[in-house]
Amino acid sequence: MLPPRRIRPARLGAAGAGLALAVGALAACGGGGPDARDTANDLAAALTSGDVSKVPTRGMATDNQADLERIVKGLGEGNTQKVRVTKVVEQDGAATVTLSTRRVVSGAEWSYTTKASLVEADDQWEVDWKPSIVAPVKGDERLTALTVAGERGDILGAKDKPLVTQRPVVRVGIDKTRVKARAAGGSATALAELLDIDASAFRKRVEASGARAFVEGLVVRAGDAPADAALAKIPGAVGIDAELPLGPTRTFGQPLLGSVGDVTAEIIEDSKGALGPGDQVGLSGLQKRYDTQLRGRPGLEIAAIVSDPAVAPREVFTSEPTDGTSLRTTLDPKLQAAADDILGDVDPASAIVAVRPSTGELLAVASGPGGDGNDTATSGRYAPGSTFKIATALAFLRSGVTPSTKVPCTPTVTVDGRTFKNYSDYPSSALGKVSLTTAIANSCNTAMIATMNKAPQDRLADAAYALGLGRDVDLGVPAFLGSVPDTAKGTERAASMIGQGRIEASPLAMAVVAASVQDGRLVTPVLLPDLKPKDTSAPAKPLKAQEATSLADMMRAVVTDGSGRFLLDVPGPPVGAKTGTAEYGDEVPPRTHAWMIGTQGDLAVSVFVWDGDSGSATAGPLLEKLLRAAR
Repeated sequence: MLPPRRIRPARLGAAGAGLALAVGALAACGGGGPDARDTANDLAAALTSGDVSKVPTRGMATDNQADLERIVKGLGEGNTQKVRVTKVVEQDGAATVTLSTRRVVSGAEWSYTTKASLVEADDQWEVDWKPSIVAPVKGDERLTALTVAGERGDILGAKDKPLVTQRPVVRVGIDKTRVKARAAGGSATALAELLDIDASAFRKRVEASGARAFVEGLVVRAGDAPADAALAKIPGAVGIDAELPLGPTRTFGQPLLGSVGDVTAEIIEDSKGALGPGDQVGLSGLQKRYDTQLRGRPGLEIAAIVSDPAVAPREVFTSEPTDGTSLRTTLDPKLQAAADDILGDVDPASAIVAVRPSTGELLAVASGPGGDGNDTATSGRYAPGSTFKIATALAFLRSGVTPSTKVPCTPTVTVDGRTFKNYSDYPSSALGKVSLTTAIANSCNTAMIATMNKAPQDRLADAAYALGLGRDVDLGVPAFLGSVPDTAKGTERAASMIGQGRIEASPLAMAVVAASVQDGRLVTPVLLPDLKPKDTSAPAKPLKAQEATSLADMMRAVVTDGSGRFLLDVPGPPVGAKTGTAEYGDEVPPRTHAWMIGTQGDLAVSVFVWDGDSGSATAGPLLEKLLRAAR
């Protein structure tokens, strides 16, 4: 295992070149001649900028710039400085200047004072240049630095159980000290084939590296590392034990939680010196967004050295690192693992979101592997199809329609020349004049559209808003809570009644809708308990108790009498549900998204599959598995 704190060499480069600073001149001492303070300020500004080539130097025999660059080169590209004059003592044509320097090296701070001597000559003040002006060095000493990384904070789940924490890994690669130079390329190819990585690219990296380099091919979890016997057959192939911040499994909570890895050149450049080669940072998800909190601050060890290796380094500064702070989430480890496992074999993009209605806590936020690393669960934008009929039903209730009011469920309905119909195997027993509850339970499209005069578009949008769709809430992570236009005409207006047209929602948003029905109030989702969600939304018309009861009864009817009957035998409290199928694209026949939302006790769930036959056939079995796993 690697030690918990990693020490790496500081980056090499120029001494903070390009940093500009305007230094205000100190008050003059009086008199009409040159002022030592002006020269002192000029010196401080030059040291700050990293360019002392124009500083007036006594005798001009010393190469000031070369001296400065030699001294600070070992501090690396992350080295910047701010120098100011704190004191000037002038007497008999000479002056002693005290300089205060605040230097930042790889994100760590080092403050010190130095002194400079000025001499008045030819009606100007000149600097008696010495290396000790730059830093506390002696003679031909130069500085070198090591940054010391602190422990990275964990990502925690419900009850502060670690989700992402330091776990054992193996760095598999080629150790060029263990293979003859002419054979290193062949070893690289053989190892690449064993690891199933790009053999040509890995071979080029191995052959281009130094004679004593270790060239990493792949980092794998300890349990997934190639057997020692397999590595032993490849000259130079080794596995080095290490640790990385990882979840309990490769897919756990991805891509929401994100990953940690080595910095890229672009990240180094953007960090303005705070990061460099060898550092590890969050590359995606929560690990990236909260990297500063999780990473903490590095410690710093600075020493003065000389060219003679027999002379021991002289320590001039040291600071302890500050460990990162763990990030708390509401995710339930058991439910999250179950959701990830359920989606593991789903080929299209998919998602499962589980919410605790009583608190709004997100218990599982899973995006399937078919999403190619995108956060389908929280950021996806899809037509919600018939799951949206819960909002349509609320708009009807607020217009005087009751659950028992008869609505016309016909095989088809035409609006502005476009024919809308029900799904292909819609039960004939639920056609004709049926109650609103029956229409919702069996997901009758034509009844919703035929009754749309009872739910004007602005009222439809208001009803959806009361259930959480279209709200502007900052959860501490990128999240889309849906969009419902308050104006629509013609076929778009008809499509809105069944969750299509310009209506969009994420799986997270539809889980919130289900949670709001289950708890009888507008539920605001919470992922990070230490960060109160910032809700900048306009107030919504509160959900009345009777409205919530009616909606919950309709969702229960989906299970008892409609398209969700397969959920009747799920153990535990009564299950409510709503299926959804949404057409998308230009193909004929159109392809469809499959949705299903469900409630049971203090649990609300949303399931989405990018391509599916129907909500009940494709998303339904996934919902059932999640509900059973939650028992």
